[in-house]
Amino acid sequence: MTTKEAEKSQGNKEQPAIRVGFFQLFRFATCKDIVMMVVGSVCAVLHGSAQPLMLLVFGLLTDTFIDYDIELNELLDIEYEMTKFALYYVGIGMAVFLLGYLQISLWVTAAAKQIQLIRKMYFSKVMRMEIGWFDCTSVGELNTRMSDDINKINDAIADQFAIFIQRFTTFVCGFCIGFVKGWKLTLVIVAASPLIGVGAGLMALLTGMELQAYAKAGAIADEVLSSIRTVAAFGGEKKEVQRYDRNLISAQRWGIRKGLIMGFFTGYMWLIIFLCYSLAFWYGSTLVVDTEEYTAGTLLQVFFGVLIAAMNLGQASPCLEAFAAGRGAATIIFETIDREPEIDCFSGAGYKLDKVKGDIEFHNVTFYYPSRPEVKILDQLSVTVKSGETTAFVGPSGAGKSTAIQLIQRFYDPKEGMVTLDGHDIRGLNIQWLRSLIGIVEQEPVLFATTIAENIRYGRQGVSMEDIITAAKEANAYNFIMELPQKFDTLVGEGGGQMSGGQKQRIAIARALVRNPRILLLDMATSALDNESEAVVQEALDKVRMGRTTISIAHRLSTIKNADVIVGFEHGRAVERGKHNELLERKGVYFTLVTLQMADSEEESERLSLSRAGSYRHLLFKPAHGVFSCVDAQNIPEEEEEDELVEPAPVARILKYNMPEWPYMLFGSLGAAVNGGVNPVYSLLFSQILATFSITDHVAQRKEIDSICLFFVMVGVVSFFTQMLQSYAFSKSGELLTRRLRRLGFHAMLGQEIGWFDDHKNSPGALTTRLATDASQVQGATGSQIGMIVNSLTNIGVAVIMSFYFSWKLTLLILCFLPFIALSGGFQAKMLTGFAKQDKEAMEAAGQISGEALNNIRTIAGLGKERKFVDMYEAQLDAPFQAALKKANVYGACYGFAQCVVFLTNSASYRFGGYLVRQEGLHFSLVFRVISAIVTSGTALGRASSYTPDYAKAKISAARFFQLLDRVPQISVYSDKGDKWDNFQGNIEFINCKFTYPTRPDIQVLNGLSVSVKPGQTLAFVGSSGCGKSTSVQLLERFYDPDNGRVLIDGHDSTRVSVPFLRSRIGIVSQEPVLFDCSIADNIKYGDNSREISMNEVIAAAKKAQLHDFVMSLPEKYDTNVGAQGSQLSRGQKQRIAIARAIIRDPKILLLDEATSALDTESEKTVQEALDKAREGRTCIVIAHRLSTIQNSDIIAVMSRGFVIEKGTHDQLMALKGAYYKLVTTGAPIS
Repeated sequence: MTTKEAEKSQGNKEQPAIRVGFFQLFRFATCKDIVMMVVGSVCAVLHGSAQPLMLLVFGLLTDTFIDYDIELNELLDIEYEMTKFALYYVGIGMAVFLLGYLQISLWVTAAAKQIQLIRKMYFSKVMRMEIGWFDCTSVGELNTRMSDDINKINDAIADQFAIFIQRFTTFVCGFCIGFVKGWKLTLVIVAASPLIGVGAGLMALLTGMELQAYAKAGAIADEVLSSIRTVAAFGGEKKEVQRYDRNLISAQRWGIRKGLIMGFFTGYMWLIIFLCYSLAFWYGSTLVVDTEEYTAGTLLQVFFGVLIAAMNLGQASPCLEAFAAGRGAATIIFETIDREPEIDCFSGAGYKLDKVKGDIEFHNVTFYYPSRPEVKILDQLSVTVKSGETTAFVGPSGAGKSTAIQLIQRFYDPKEGMVTLDGHDIRGLNIQWLRSLIGIVEQEPVLFATTIAENIRYGRQGVSMEDIITAAKEANAYNFIMELPQKFDTLVGEGGGQMSGGQKQRIAIARALVRNPRILLLDMATSALDNESEAVVQEALDKVRMGRTTISIAHRLSTIKNADVIVGFEHGRAVERGKHNELLERKGVYFTLVTLQMADSEEESERLSLSRAGSYRHLLFKPAHGVFSCVDAQNIPEEEEEDELVEPAPVARILKYNMPEWPYMLFGSLGAAVNGGVNPVYSLLFSQILATFSITDHVAQRKEIDSICLFFVMVGVVSFFTQMLQSYAFSKSGELLTRRLRRLGFHAMLGQEIGWFDDHKNSPGALTTRLATDASQVQGATGSQIGMIVNSLTNIGVAVIMSFYFSWKLTLLILCFLPFIALSGGFQAKMLTGFAKQDKEAMEAAGQISGEALNNIRTIAGLGKERKFVDMYEAQLDAPFQAALKKANVYGACYGFAQCVVFLTNSASYRFGGYLVRQEGLHFSLVFRVISAIVTSGTALGRASSYTPDYAKAKISAARFFQLLDRVPQISVYSDKGDKWDNFQGNIEFINCKFTYPTRPDIQVLNGLSVSVKPGQTLAFVGSSGCGKSTSVQLLERFYDPDNGRVLIDGHDSTRVSVPFLRSRIGIVSQEPVLFDCSIADNIKYGDNSREISMNEVIAAAKKAQLHDFVMSLPEKYDTNVGAQGSQLSRGQKQRIAIARAIIRDPKILLLDEATSALDTESEKTVQEALDKAREGRTCIVIAHRLSTIQNSDIIAVMSRGFVIEKGTHDQLMALKGAYYKLVTTGAPIS
C-alpha cells in the first residue's frame, strides 16, 4: 500500500487541474471488485508475458533455419523441428485466448460496478448540498458532469487499465529477455530509450483544459434552450448562436493544440525507435560477426525483446491519456463527493422536540446570499411569530421577506444571529424533522412530472388515497380534478406545464396540507390566481390556518387585513408590527403601501381583481424545462420505438460538412499513406538483416549491414514528419467540424417552432447533452477515421504485393488467416456499437430524473424529498449497469480471440515455410519476410478496426444530428419569406380562431375566438384560468398557428407574415420574466437584437421603466450580473428590467401578460406608471386580473372556454349587467 500512498501524494502535487492520484480513482471498489481487478491484473500480467515467451521460441527457430541454410546438412530435419515449434505456438495461443477474455471481462465488470456506485454517490451528494451551493453552481454544468465526466472516469478504470498492465508487463518481460540473453546489446538500446518515455509523460498534461473549455458553451446552450420562448419573442436566435459559437472557439483551440502535440510525440517516438534499430543492428551485427558472442537467434531475441518492450510502452501511452482524462474528470466529481454540505439534509443529528408549539423568533439575524456576499439582504432582523397566529410580512420587493422564509426552512444559515423554534436554535434541530413541520406554498409552485395524486403524495410519505382526497377538498382542488379525464391519475407535465396557474396553486396547497404542518408558510400564495380561484383558495387557506403558526407574504390588502399581526419590512429590517388599524395610525411602511393601493380605485373592486390566465401561460416565458406531452404513460414507449431506428448516417454526408477542410484532409491522408508504408518496410529490412548472417564473405556482409542501418535512419526521419502532419491535419479538420456541427445544431434547434420544444424528447437537458456529446463524436467518422483507413490500406496493400512477389504459396496460406485477424477486430467494433445505443438510452432516462431534481432543488428540499429522488435515480441506473455487464463478456471474448489469432497464424505459416525451404529451396529469409510483412499489416488492420466503435458511434450521432438539421420547422424563424410592409399600424383581428396545443390534441383551448383591436387601442382580456387568454397572445407572437380561423395583422393573414418581421414589432412583458445570466445592460439590450444599442438608449429605457435609480445604487451599476434566470434580483426589479427590454424595441404592439401581478403595491405603482407611459400610441393587449389595470382599457373582452362572451368598455359592460358586472360587483365566477 505504501507505494500506492507515494503514488497518491505524487499525483497530488502534479498539476493543479488534476488533483486526484491515480489509485484514488478506485476508492469506491468493494472487496469483490478488488478481487476481480486483482485476478484480472494477474491474467493481464500472464497475457503480457506471452509475447516475450514467443520470442524464446522464435530465437531457436531462427537459429535452426540459419544452420540449415549455411550447412544445408541433411542431418537437420527441418520439417520435424518446425512441427515442434508450431505446437509451442498453438499452446501459447490458447492460453492467450483464455487470459485475454478473463482480463477484459473482469476489469470491465468491476469498473461497471464502481461507476454505478460513483454515479449514485455523486447524485446523492449533490442532492444533499445546501441551497447556497446550487446558487453558485449552474445546473447545466452539473448535468454535463454527470454524463460526460463520469464516462471519462469509466474509460480510465475499465479495460484501459487491464490493457495497460498487459502492455507494461510485455515491456518488462521484453527487457528481461534482452538482459538475460545479451546484456551488452540491451544496454546500448536502453541508453536511448529514456527519450521515448519523456514523450509519453508530456502527453497527459492537456486534457483538463479541454473539459472546462466546452462546459462554458454548454451552460449557454442550456440557458438559452430553457428560455426559448423569451429568445423567440425578442428575435435573439442569431445573437444566441453567435454567443454560443464564440464560446466554442476555446474548446476548438484546445482540441487542435492537443492534436498537434499528440502528433509531435507520436512522430518523435517513431523516430527514436528507428534510430534505436539502426544503432542496435549495427552494434549487434558486430557482436555476431566479429566477436561471435551471440548467435543470430540471440541477436533477434534481444533485439525483438527490446523492440517489443518499446512498442508496448508506446502502445500503453494512449492508456495514459485515458487515465489523465479520467483523473481530470474525477477531480471535480470526487471533490463534490467529499465536500461536506454545510446544511446536511440527510443527517440524523439534531433534536426532535416532543411537543411543538410553533413559536418562531429571529434574533438579530444578518444574512447575505453566498453567491452575492457584498449585498446585505437581512440586517439585524428581529421578529417574533407567535404560535397559532397568522403573521403577515409586508414591504417593498427586495426587503427580505422571502429570504426570511427561506431561513425558517433552513435553506441557508444566518451569518449572525439565530432563528429559533420554541426557543431552540433551529441549527440544533434535525433538518428533515424541522422541514416536515413546515408546509410551504409559493407563488410559482413547482410540480413534478408525474400524476396529480403522486404530486400531492410528495407532501408526506405513505399517505392514503383518502388523505389525498381530503387534502384536495380542503384546497378546493377536488372538483376540477374530478372533471379531468383521468382524475387523480392525470399527468401534470414537466414543471406542471399542463395545468393552469390556479390549478397548480391548489395542487401545491393540497401538497402542503397533506403534511399536516405545524407551520404554514404562504409566499404570495394567491397572487397568481383569478378572482374566483382566489376567493376559493383564500377560504381554503383561512380554514387550514386555524391552530397553525402561519406566515403569509402578500401584497394584497384583502389577504393581509385579517392577519393577527402584520410586520412591515424595509431594507432587511422589521420596522413595525401590529394590527391593520394600529399600523394605519402609525403612518409607516404599511400605511404607504395601503394608501397606494386605496388610491388605485375604491378598495372593494381592487380586492376583487379579475381573473388570472393559466394554461400554458407561465410556460410562455418561464424557463420551462421541456413540457411533457400529456400522453398516457402507456403510449410513451411506442413513440420511443420510432425514435430508436436512426439509420446510421451515410459517411458521404458527414464528409460534406467537412468539405471546407479538404486541404487538411488531403495532407492528413498523405501523411497516413506514408505511415502505412512504414510497416512493410520494416519486415523487408529485418529479413534482409537475417539474410546477411548467412553470407560467408565478410566484406560484402559489412557493406550490406551498413547500408541497411542508414536506411533505418531515413525511415525514422520520414515517419516523424508524416505522423505529425497526419495528427495535426486531422485534429484540425475534426475540431472545425465539431464546432461547425455544434453551431449548426444549435442554430437548427433555435429555429424550431415552439411546439417542438413542448415534446418531452426535446427537453433542454436532452438537447444540451446532444450538442455536447453527439457533435464531438461525429469527428470520429471523418478525420482520424480516414487516417486510419488510408493507413491500413496502404499498409496491407504494400505488404501483400511485396509478399506475393517473394513467395506466392506461403502468402496464400497466410492470407487465409488474414480475414480472422481482421474479423476479430471488426467483431469487437460491431458489438460495441450495439451497446452504444442502449447505454445512451438508458442514461437518458436517469438524466431526465437528475435534471428535474436539480432544477427544482428548492421545492424538493422544502418537501424533504431528496431521498426519494435519489432512489428514483438509482432505480434508473440499473439498466445501463446490466448492459455494461453483458458488454464485459462479449468484449472480453472478442479481445481474447483477436489476441490469439496471431499466434495460430505463426504456427501454421512457419510449419509450411519449413516445408517450402526443404522441398522447393526457398531462401529462409523470404519466409520471415513474407510472414512478418503480412502479420504486422494484419495487426495494423486489427488496430484500424479497433477504431471502428468510434466510427459507428459517430455515424449514429451524425444521423441524430442530421435528423435535427433536416427537420423543417412549421413556423420558420430564419426565412425571410412572408409579407413585410412599411407603415406597420398594429391593427389586430382574430377571426373565428380554433386551437389545441400539439402535445394535447384532445383539449380545445380556443373555440372560435373573434375579437379586434384598432391601432393605438388597448384591449384587455378577462376570464377565469385556462380560458385561452394567454393562448391568444401566443398565436399573435406566432409561437403557434391557429388550427382553424385566422389572425389578421393590418389585414395580412398571420401565417403569411414573415416571422422575424412580425415579432420585431411586438414587445412583451410577462408575469415571470426570464432574464439571462449576463449584465443588466445586456439584458436590456436583448430587447432589440437587430442593431447595436448605445448605452444612452439603455439608460433612457431604464429611466422610462423606473429602473435607473435602482441600478445606480448597485456596486457595479449596469454591469451587475443578474445571476442565472435573474435569481440575484427581486421580482419587482426583474419586472422592470423586462419592461425596459420591451421599451427599447419600440414596438408597435405591446403585450402585457399579467405584468404587475407579482409585485407589491409600491413597485406595482411605479411599474404601472412605466407601463402606462409605454402604452401611449401603441396597440396594447393586456391580460390582468386587477381592475385598476383594466378599467381604462378601450375594449374589455370577457372570455370563457375559448371564446369571447361579451366585450365593450368598462361602462358599457357595467350597463349590460352581464358576466363582467357580476364579476366586478360580487366576484362571482364567469360561467
